[in-house]
Amino acid sequence: MNRSMLRQLSALVPLAMSFAALLLVIYQLIISAHSSGAEADAVASVFQLLIVGQAPFAAYFAVKWMPRAPGDAMLILALQAAAAVAALAPMMFFGL
Repeated sequence: MNRSMLRQLSALVPLAMSFAALLLVIYQLIISAHSSGAEADAVASVFQLLIVGQAPFAAYFAVKWMPRAPGDAMLILALQAAAAVAALAPMMFFGL
């Protein structure tokens, strides 16, 4: 994999957003017994914004890099997709 391609902002932002969404899920699981409905709603809204907000960055990355280096670009897109699934999996598992 071309490491310089991974250093592109359009490659890193979706990964960071997925990581932040995963941290929000962990935070919600830890404090769910002590949180109010309004706080849970705020966490859910931020989570949704993080997950949906990744799409433009991933699309830009795909449009820019797929014609130049399709193999490396597919690996990074797969990494971005895996990070998004990792953030969504606890939501599905715990029914949050």
